[in-house]
Formats: sequence, structure tokens, C-alpha cells
Amino acid sequence: MDNQYKKLVPCIYLYKGNAVKSLSDITIIDTNPVMLAKYYSDNHGDALLVFDMSKGDAEHEEALDIIKEMCKETEIPIIGAGNVHRMEDIKKLLYAGCKKAALNYSKQENIAITEEVSKKFGRDKIAACYTEIDTILENKGLLDEFVDELILVNAAALRESIHIWDGNAPILAMLPEVSLDKLIEILSDSAICGIAGHAINENAKELSAIKILCQENGIKVNTFEATFQWADFKLNSDGHIPVVVQDYKTDEVLMVAYMNEEAYRMTIQTGKMTYYSRSRNELWIKGDTSGHYQYVKSLTADCDMDTILAKVSQVGNACHTGSYSCFFNEIVKKEYEEANPLKVFESVMGVIKDRKVHPKEGSYTNYLFDKGIDKILKKLGEEATEIVIASKNPNPNEIKYEIADFLYHMMVLMAEKGVSWEEIVEELAKR
Repeated sequence: MDNQYKKLVPCIYLYKGNAVKSLSDITIIDTNPVMLAKYYSDNHGDALLVFDMSKGDAEHEEALDIIKEMCKETEIPIIGAGNVHRMEDIKKLLYAGCKKAALNYSKQENIAITEEVSKKFGRDKIAACYTEIDTILENKGLLDEFVDELILVNAAALRESIHIWDGNAPILAMLPEVSLDKLIEILSDSAICGIAGHAINENAKELSAIKILCQENGIKVNTFEATFQWADFKLNSDGHIPVVVQDYKTDEVLMVAYMNEEAYRMTIQTGKMTYYSRSRNELWIKGDTSGHYQYVKSLTADCDMDTILAKVSQVGNACHTGSYSCFFNEIVKKEYEEANPLKVFESVMGVIKDRKVHPKEGSYTNYLFDKGIDKILKKLGEEATEIVIASKNPNPNEIKYEIADFLYHMMVLMAEKGVSWEEIVEELAKR
């Protein structure tokens, strides 16, 4: 716990497709929960706690679709809670993209599945919500072994929780609005891993300032801490440093811009790429006008300390022309075979998807689509068997051919079911 930073966690309460005020108040505060999630993410929330308050299967599936969209659109981990009755419900939340799923310890059925879901998905994927300290004291052994984090839903139990709880799982406390002094006091306690609820929701625009205040009080929070100061860089004749910007997922070069000292400081402080416009002679936060923000994943200086390489999560397009990257004016090109595996997969997938939309006579891919899912699955099974058979052959070339055949048929299945390589890679990265 000592090595982790303290978290500021906004909450969204999902009810009938809307974000409502609280678990006990269904007053609608936003009709677009996904954009609200993005707002909290953009304003330096460390995670997002989402409660599914839906009633019935249809509403529940709608809520899961919204949570899945939140996970795609935000830059912070999401904790899914509510509507959990069995292991399948935990699986649905995690498969939707949630970093953790929360068990409601007010329900005996949730307590009963703790060990099962923890062993299935991993202790780090499981949280437990509680309202009374007695509940977690009675189940301390279970929580210590199988739960990563406790979520205190009832603020009235905070003082008792802090004084009594000594388990392995730290407490994320949901609180009403509190003074900054009280917030600092609570975060300073070793049992507390963060604060959630209205105390954070109502101060979402000020989270960056709150984190600075936490740092000033010796509380470790999730902010960038630069290894190098501005004085460490070798600047050009104008006192600026060039910045090469890459997409952190694909390594595609997006643009080149410049920073002055203030832009560098603001980038570190806000986590949003900020530059100095030499033509306008002013500071500019990329995306303030277009909404196409760039969120910092890493900043690295070159060997001469005169250029910065920024890897970013790009929202929308990087180029003012509407192109994703500014680099599209081809000067010369020599034909070559793409060696980046993911780009090869994406290229083949692109052809397969195009065949699905624009059928081509004589295309084997279209033959598979026309025959339907059963034929695709049959071929996939056959190719998997061919891999097993080829593996008994000492010649590794045969294995390569069979794996390539399998991957092709797998991509046909992915296209048929609407699954992208990006989703597969994201899922693998979580494991």
C-alpha cells in the first residue's frame, strides 16, 4: 500500500441509460454517461467507479453496452459495480473492459462467490463494496486472500473503518462533499487508498489543483514527475525544443511541434500535450479548439537533450487538415514488405472486412461469409487440427504455414463477429 499513490475517483450512477445523482436519488444529471465518463477522465480522475442501477435483463444489457463504451473512450481504469449476482456478472463487467468488478457485500450471494471469482479472474480484478464495518470484519480472512480493494459506500462508517480495519485490502471511501483540510486528513491515513463519490464529482475541474495540494502535504498522488528540468535541455536559437509526437499504440509519427518552458511545465502538470505556437507567438493546448487532445503516455529526451519524443493517446486527428497524421505527402517510396506484425494483421483484416462489404466474385473469403458462421467455425477447427499435426513434424516451416492459415480463418471469424485486432491486443495486454 505504501508504494501506491492515493486515488481521486469520480462516480457515475447508471439508471435507464442516464447518469443520475446517486444510489438513492435518480434525478438525471447527464443523458450521455459516456461523455460524462470522458469528462472525468480528461480532468485527471485516477479511476472511475460506475454503478449499474438497472432493473431487468434489457436494462442491464444496455448498461453493460454503455460501460463498454466508457472503457473504450476514457483514459482511466473503470471499476464496475452493481447488478452482480453470480460469476457470469463479474465476467461481463471485466469483458466489457472494466479493470475491476465489485462484489456487493451487503448480499450473501456476493460473499459466497468471492473465492470463486477471485481464483477465476485474479485477486487484482476483484473489489468489495460494504456499508458496515462488521461485514468486513466477519469476512476478513476471505477479503485478505481474495479481494484487492474495499469500497466504503456508507460515509458514516469511515471513522470506525479507519480505526479498526487492518486487512490487506485498502479502502476507497465514498464521501459527500468535504473540506480540503478534511480530504487531506483522510487521504493521509494508511488504511485509505483513495476518495470517491460526491467529494470528487463536485470538484472534478479542480482535481489537478487538489493533487498539487496533496503533494505539498506529502501525499503521493498520480501526477507526472519530470526526471529532467527545463535547464537540462539544449534549446534552439529561439529558446525552444522540438517535440516529435507518436501514437503510443502504433508508433505512427503524428506531428512535430515546439515547446517553451511554460509549455513543458504545463504538459507535465496537466498530462495534456501543450506547445508553443511560433506563428501566433502564444501557448496552445493541443485540442482546446478541436477537441482532439493528446494525452501524455511518455516523454523521452534524445541523446543530445535537444529533442523530445512524446508518445500520446490521440483523440481524433492530429493534423489540422483532418488527416490523422501530418505526414502524408509522399516524396519517394521503395516497395517493401511490412514487418510490423500488428500492421500486417490490420492490413489483412482490412481486406477481409472490405470483402464483407464489397463482395468479389470467386473470393474464398466471400465464400466463407456466404456459407455463414458454421462453415467458418468448421474451417477454423480444421486449421487448428492441422497445427497440431504439423507440430509433430520436425520441419518448422509446416507449422508456419498452418498457423498462417489458422490466423486467416480466425480473422474471418473476427470480421463476422465484429471483433477488432485492437480489442484483442487490449485484452492480451491486461493479462
